[in-house]
Amino acid sequence: MKIGLFIPCYVDQFYPKVGIATYELLQKLGCEVEFPMGQTCCGQPMANSGYAHLTKGCDANFIANFSGYDYIVCPSGSCVLHVKDHLHDEKQEEKATAIRNTVYELTEFITDVLKIDHIDGSFPFKVGMHVSCHGQRGLKLSQMSELNAPFFSKPEQLLHSIKGLDLVSLTRKDECCGFGGTFCVTEEAVSVKMGQDRIKDHESHDVDYITGGDMSCLMHLDGILKRQKSRIKTIHIAEILNSLEN
Repeated sequence: MKIGLFIPCYVDQFYPKVGIATYELLQKLGCEVEFPMGQTCCGQPMANSGYAHLTKGCDANFIANFSGYDYIVCPSGSCVLHVKDHLHDEKQEEKATAIRNTVYELTEFITDVLKIDHIDGSFPFKVGMHVSCHGQRGLKLSQMSELNAPFFSKPEQLLHSIKGLDLVSLTRKDECCGFGGTFCVTEEAVSVKMGQDRIKDHESHDVDYITGGDMSCLMHLDGILKRQKSRIKTIHIAEILNSLEN
């Protein structure tokens, strides 16, 4: 199984260890993984700001880099959802369609494609799971709390299998953290207040770490935690799952 590793811009620039953890984890799980060196931004920031018509260059470059792989895997629900919903190219629409149908968020790929529900890793800490909006509501990685429906969570399913990890049940487990891409720039005060509210929920459960599937949300929360001089740290779920012994 040949995998193209899709790494978001902010992970590549600010949190490369998340990309490395994703690469190592997929290899440990038996995948042949390649990182296309020509990949750049998928175009999500422009599309979210109302400039989707300017992403044609991003779309063409994405197709050039990721065509031909069995699957494309990314440690970010928001970037994956953007590609699934918006990747088009009138000159090579067949390739664009193939990519839209084979791009997966990391935990979704592990549970749905590899059919793995248990990771034999170790992380002896108390952890709060931040549920990102795009992953939950767009990719259906977990059940929305406002629905009268059976609970499920693909990321939590994997975390529950990690030795020593105490996963807490938050009071408002799928509330937005306020990052929202460019929203945190255009509506800074609202964004920060939403992030502070999310952190209070984790603090009330005395967690050591906040984890999640989107480093963008964790970056937002981490900035607030550091300004508050909190002892709580953030860590991407790929870094926890990569505690799997080879």
